[in-house]
Amino acid sequence: MFKAIFQKIFGGNKQARDMKKLMPIVGLINEEFANLRDISDEDLKQKTADFRRRLSEGETPDDFLPEAYAAVKEVCRRHKERQSKWIAAGNEITWDMVPFDVQLAGAIALHQGKISEMATGEGKTLVAIMPLYLNALEGKGAHLVTVNDYLARRDSEWMRPIFESLGMTVGCILTDMEPDVRREQYACDITYGTNNEFGFDYLRDNMAINKIYLVQRGHHYAIVDEVDSVLIDEARTPLIISGPVDRSTHRYEHVRAPVEKLVQKQTYLMNSLLSEAEKKINENPDDPEIGILLLRAKKGAPRNKRLQKYLQEGRWVRLVERTEMDFMRDKRVPELEAELFFVVDEKGHNIDLTEKGRQALSPENPDQFLIPDLVDDIARIEAQVDLSPQDKEKKKEEIRRLHEIRTEEIHNISQLLRAYMIFEKDVDYIVQDNKVIIVDEFTGRLMPGRRWSDGLHQAVEAKENVQIEKETQTLATITLQNYFRMYKKLAGMTGTAETEAQEFAHTYGMDVVVIPTNKPVRRVDYADRLFRTKREKYNALVEEIQDLHKKGLPVLVGTVSVEVSELLSRMLKRAGLSHNVLNAKNHAHEAEIVRDAGKPGTITIATNMAGRGTDIKLGAGVVKCARCCINCNDTCEEVDLCRGVNHRSKHEQCALECECGLQIIGTERHEARRIDRQLRGRSGRQGDPGASQFFISFEDDLLRLFGSDRMAGILDWFGAGMKEGEELQHKRLNKFVEKAQQKIEAINFERRKHTLEYDNVMNKQRVAIYGLRREILMGEPNDLRNIFLDLAGEAIEDEFRHTYGDPDKDPSDWDINGFVEWLRRSIPNLNTNNLDLSEVTKFDDLLVRLMELVKEFYEAKVAAVGAEIIPLTQYIMLRIIDTDWQDHLLAIDELREGIHLRSYAQRDPLVEYQREATLLFQDMMSAIRKEILKHFFLVQIVADEQKNSRQMIYRKEETEAFSTAQIAAVQPERTSSDGPVQQEQRVSHQPFRRQGPKVGPNDLCPCGSGKKFKKCCGK
Repeated sequence: MFKAIFQKIFGGNKQARDMKKLMPIVGLINEEFANLRDISDEDLKQKTADFRRRLSEGETPDDFLPEAYAAVKEVCRRHKERQSKWIAAGNEITWDMVPFDVQLAGAIALHQGKISEMATGEGKTLVAIMPLYLNALEGKGAHLVTVNDYLARRDSEWMRPIFESLGMTVGCILTDMEPDVRREQYACDITYGTNNEFGFDYLRDNMAINKIYLVQRGHHYAIVDEVDSVLIDEARTPLIISGPVDRSTHRYEHVRAPVEKLVQKQTYLMNSLLSEAEKKINENPDDPEIGILLLRAKKGAPRNKRLQKYLQEGRWVRLVERTEMDFMRDKRVPELEAELFFVVDEKGHNIDLTEKGRQALSPENPDQFLIPDLVDDIARIEAQVDLSPQDKEKKKEEIRRLHEIRTEEIHNISQLLRAYMIFEKDVDYIVQDNKVIIVDEFTGRLMPGRRWSDGLHQAVEAKENVQIEKETQTLATITLQNYFRMYKKLAGMTGTAETEAQEFAHTYGMDVVVIPTNKPVRRVDYADRLFRTKREKYNALVEEIQDLHKKGLPVLVGTVSVEVSELLSRMLKRAGLSHNVLNAKNHAHEAEIVRDAGKPGTITIATNMAGRGTDIKLGAGVVKCARCCINCNDTCEEVDLCRGVNHRSKHEQCALECECGLQIIGTERHEARRIDRQLRGRSGRQGDPGASQFFISFEDDLLRLFGSDRMAGILDWFGAGMKEGEELQHKRLNKFVEKAQQKIEAINFERRKHTLEYDNVMNKQRVAIYGLRREILMGEPNDLRNIFLDLAGEAIEDEFRHTYGDPDKDPSDWDINGFVEWLRRSIPNLNTNNLDLSEVTKFDDLLVRLMELVKEFYEAKVAAVGAEIIPLTQYIMLRIIDTDWQDHLLAIDELREGIHLRSYAQRDPLVEYQREATLLFQDMMSAIRKEILKHFFLVQIVADEQKNSRQMIYRKEETEAFSTAQIAAVQPERTSSDGPVQQEQRVSHQPFRRQGPKVGPNDLCPCGSGKKFKKCCGK
């Protein structure tokens, strides 16, 4: 009531206020549209050149938005009128779309850099072409980001004739395209592609050794389709290009057997505890020991089926909660956990090994879990005066090796326990072709090429006894969050963004605008049906499907995992019901299965339907009524033809009397409300009738993990006296479920914020290093000269401050001679004979004198080398930057892996990470400057007759080095404890270690000939 009064006072809800701002602009578009009907196709096409001319004269796209959108709408009208046909994704289509007013409103919001929330079937693909056209007029490119190659190709081919009618070019980026082809696609006015392809092209561009290899041309404007999937679900997934490490350090093969045996012991212990609890319940239900036994079982195996049976009753739920509070209050939790081998934190996806578990794993070696203190041990070795330097170094190496082995073993054991106890086959992953492939929790799709981070994927591979992939090293990485924040203007489209509006605003500065449907939604969303157990739920669900099938209605069953979809499939087969299954194991005919899901009597089981990209159109006979008044108000005087049903009745009454349309059944509520909304949204497209309902149980993970604080009250309030197969259905239950979803959404939002805070540190460093790299890559001769001399000056200053004196102190304290000697070593052949620094009293004067000498030597080098100095300078600087940056990424990975331990010392891990990452970056930049100074002056020009004597050296070192410089699979960035990473994967060899920069076959030969290495010394 108060909400309604507030909205009335302040002009309606947000949706109404947003539409009030957009509709006047829609009116202007339609006025311009009316004026274009009589002009020729050529004049209409000329509008594009006119708009570009006006931009060059100082106007902005906002100034002629109505005219531009009207031009696009007119082109659409003409193609519809002519029934134009063309091929899109292998299928012939007949153009039949002209933008509605609500679509124009959505297109305006996209131009404004907002997110347009539009329901399924409302034509988001058509909406995008107007802001793409308008923003592409500036000549800087406009990108449409989709979630897979099929949609990118289909949409680009579908919309290409519309853009071409206005003189625009359209490109599409697909997997496995060659660089030259990619460059052509990016050069088009409008480019379609997937988020991964755009991101990896950015990383590859920032690894290019020559500007001819660049493919992208900037980040001007982008529209992200399924924006919630890309910018939220994928937010913790870093894109990584990688290379191999020297050797593998994991010990999963060594620890797998003892860990598996430990899991079996814990399982036996849990069954013993529950058997004892069951005996006490039968003898004396008031025995307080029951609460301890159940709580201990919950901590040791929260998914145990026998335990879940007891936790369906409010009495035992309350007893467990009360017992846990008592132990926490008395600080006796360690006493409770001491009887277990390990403790499972299902919410946090963590497992803690207890002392009992450690003894069980290593009964003969109690010191296995004691990690040596490197600092103390090395100090003791140094203090042993009777040891020679060689013996000291040998002992220190033994200590380091022991530290490495034990640390790795402990980490491997922890990850293996998580693999066994938390990650489930056919739910979180599948095994296919002897590989572990992650299943996307939001879409149900397979994610080949992605791997869980921090060794977890290798642990799952060990658990499933498949080949354990080799470890890798990060060469280049960026998160999708930071990649898309590079765009000058970013917009998005989806059917479900409103529930995540706060996160979009906080992270990306994007407002969510809810666009109304063109026709009223006729779908009826029923209250959830709640059962005690999953078994009862699935039995009721099959009965419901049978009933709907008999009525000739199409049914789409949405599941949360492959496992559930296959279980339901078996149950439907036993019931004699033919059906289609669409999951991560059976996705080859996805579009066909989804397209046929609207035919009468069709039953389709599918894992989460987000981003499937194919609308479900209803077959003949599915719509029962010629006219539907389900949305009529009290003043409607139309006669309802739905079998005499009173059209003023509620939605539910009408739908029960006259069931029609696609019937959606959800087998479980998802953690995120928008995933449930996406499933519901498959029904009721463009005003079609339909219905949706979720079947849930107290055993579902959402209620079990995140609804436990109120579970006991719900069970007592609604579930008292429930018999086998009975169900609950009440609006309050829906609110209870929604509260649980909001709780986990808030937890996940905080996790993503936390991840972003860490990645922002790396992002600032990435921007700095890639910015320097781009300046070098695109630099002209004078630019390169200035960059080199600036870096040389900074290198000289760094070394002086670090080693030879404090500029702020008296010059008599400076080691001038040592400093000059260092400079002479760093720059071979530098003549310092005439350098007189005796009268220098200020550091700035010292620096000026030395830089004058360096400049003279630089100019002499340039004169000697000639025109080849530009590619050689670029090559040297870029190779050094790349090598040091990759080493820096490895150091950052190692820092991130253990930074959480700082919290035990009462230090903020984020603050510590920021401080140490900054120090590492400063050290890296200092090393880069010094190496560039040294290596530049080492370059020698070799005459043709001298090459043969050096050819074999280059061939051996550089060719082997290049063979390992391929882009390969990488060990993930430590962005989360178990978040997958998207990897660019290539086969590569063991790396060749050397001091100098690497040379590729297409790079200029270091000998100075100006030819490519493969045509010169690399033959």
